[in-house]
Amino acid sequence: MRKNWLLLILATLLVTSQNNAIAQAQAQKAKFRNKANDPVAKLPYYKKLRWADNLFSAGSYFNAIDYYQQLKQEQERNPYLTYQLAECYWYSRDYVNASHYYAEAYSLAPKLYPEAIFKEAMMLKMQGEYETAIITFRKFMSDNPKTYKKLKKFAQIQIDGCTMGMNSVKDPQPVNVINAGPNVNSAYTELSPYPLGDTALLFSTMRQNSVVEIDKRKRDEYMSRFMVSRKQEHVAQVDSFQWPIRFMDGRFNKSNVHVGNGSFSPGGERFYFTRCSEEDSLKVTCKIFVSHFDVEKWSEPEEVEGGINDDGSNTQPFVANVGKKEVLFFSSNRKLQSRGGYDIWYSIIDPRNGSYRRPQNAGKQVNTEHDEITPYYDSRVNTLYFSSNGWVTMGGFDVFSAVGGPSRYHNLKNMGYPINTSADELYFIKDPLGKPDAYLVSNRIGSIALKNPTCCDDIWRVQFEPRLVVIGKVINRKSQQLVNEVVVKMIDQQGDMKTFNSSDGNFAFSMSRAKAYVLTGDKQGFSSTRASVSTMDVKRSDPDDTVTVTLYMDSIVHSFEVSNVYYDFDKAILRPESVASLDSVVNFMKDNPSLSVEIYSFTDSKGTDKYNAALSIRRAEAVLNYLEKSGVDKNRMVAKGFGDKMPAAPNTVGNKDNPEGRQLNRRTEFRIVSDVPTRRIIYNSAKPGTMDQQDKNLKINENMNDEPTENDAESEKGKPGSRVNKK
Repeated sequence: MRKNWLLLILATLLVTSQNNAIAQAQAQKAKFRNKANDPVAKLPYYKKLRWADNLFSAGSYFNAIDYYQQLKQEQERNPYLTYQLAECYWYSRDYVNASHYYAEAYSLAPKLYPEAIFKEAMMLKMQGEYETAIITFRKFMSDNPKTYKKLKKFAQIQIDGCTMGMNSVKDPQPVNVINAGPNVNSAYTELSPYPLGDTALLFSTMRQNSVVEIDKRKRDEYMSRFMVSRKQEHVAQVDSFQWPIRFMDGRFNKSNVHVGNGSFSPGGERFYFTRCSEEDSLKVTCKIFVSHFDVEKWSEPEEVEGGINDDGSNTQPFVANVGKKEVLFFSSNRKLQSRGGYDIWYSIIDPRNGSYRRPQNAGKQVNTEHDEITPYYDSRVNTLYFSSNGWVTMGGFDVFSAVGGPSRYHNLKNMGYPINTSADELYFIKDPLGKPDAYLVSNRIGSIALKNPTCCDDIWRVQFEPRLVVIGKVINRKSQQLVNEVVVKMIDQQGDMKTFNSSDGNFAFSMSRAKAYVLTGDKQGFSSTRASVSTMDVKRSDPDDTVTVTLYMDSIVHSFEVSNVYYDFDKAILRPESVASLDSVVNFMKDNPSLSVEIYSFTDSKGTDKYNAALSIRRAEAVLNYLEKSGVDKNRMVAKGFGDKMPAAPNTVGNKDNPEGRQLNRRTEFRIVSDVPTRRIIYNSAKPGTMDQQDKNLKINENMNDEPTENDAESEKGKPGSRVNKK
């Protein structure tokens, strides 16, 4: 499989081919604003095809797209043109168009382009269309039962990534990720953020918001260079940056090469960075340089020795202390001892003379057959952070962490959503001081883009929230033992609910700031107490915190039964004989504090709809008021009036009035609800039998509608078992 154009970026520091392609394309369009003025557009088919193919080979994908589209108008079902368009869109990170044309190419010529369906699935994954991507990956695997064993293995990794992505989005990390803003980011790509304390940011950029024309004589206008932006003070927005200026501390920037990936040594006396030279074919070769601070100024940068720059393209240096050793980490596609693609490498710096020992591969705990890039090492927690597309990822490149170093690592971890998304995430780096926030580079939706929404990388600010966790146990109040096989539910003030399926009675939830939560247990045959937890007063600067709660569960009295309450004509006054039914509800609610009761009241058909609706509400409120005065919390009750809707019996028989039926319709019914968020009805007074009998015979443990429906009411007509006082 041909390597993605992004690998060029990651090896080199910048999206050189992409940026140049965009600039060339826009420059061409400016010169030839329509097809009639473009001499290439007038060429015969095969000459124009050769022109488009040459543009593609040179990495000028946007220009190539224009001509492939023109050619496709002449031969709409040509699979080669369709596949080339898909490749161009992939390399330019236009995931939507790429997936469309890969699918079309596969449908036109599946035997000629069997990998097109795999690439279609990748582009669907990069859009976050995880379910469709899984189906497409599986189709690729089933369509190639005896071939592409290695690629099918990688397809399974992508399926695992889709599943992880869906789960991670549902359970995000306590992190805010915000764009660093237009003072830092431009329409072209920004890369390699490096925080200078907590007051300024060093980064690399072309700093172009308008089209640039590629001209070797004017390279200084579009070459990437170091710039620095200070944080704004006395503004409401946190992490707001000033307009950047060129970084002039040393002679690091150079007019004819791309410059970036800056990193100071732990003591600040050395500055490492990358210079990438452009060749005629837009191929870029990168080498790592170092400058020393001598008395008053930085020395002329020199290539790092010790075999660091000997083979391949070497970039993204980061220097850190690992224990007592000073280590230079970097990314390289060198072949010897490589695990494949770009790997994380390291070289120990000799403390006696500053020389560099022979580079070593960081090992299989970090590197895969694919690509690992943008290393950053946090000496405070002895953890390496890097980006990879070879491990299980949510999109293309995800940020990972691994504890240890420099050669042995453990506890490899995907950083999860929203640090990672379905797009590419690179260059994760934390603040050096205080409770650290971080930076990363991503082409996620929301980036400032010159072409399609995901074409270009921006620098993003990662603001860590305090990790707030609630842990607890579910206890059987009578036996004081843990309740197994219980579902614990946590709902916030906005009605958003999380569930934890506990096999042993223990549970844990992550919480967010500025929330009020209620936790309950849910198990058939049991009622649960409720626990309230609030994070309303927690600030972003506060430390991590864990709250412990205990939920108690009691066996529900399954012999509970209550008769409907009936009324005289045009009255909402409770009859004396209703007190027994209402008192049974009161006692049951007091014994089961986690349950709720829903009060449904009705009228017969005499009177207008408006009048009957109001009368039924007064009847329901009369019941609610009685229960409240008897000690049932009003928050555990819901009163609803339905007027003459859903009659329990006919109001008339033929043309004659039916007094007995009208009496049956002047009623109040009760629904005992086990858990408000899911509204699982465990008893319905309109149905025959005790709670236990209803549970057994009618399987009412399944979710039911919030309100009775006409079908429910019709199904109850004529059934025996209703207890009615017909006075």
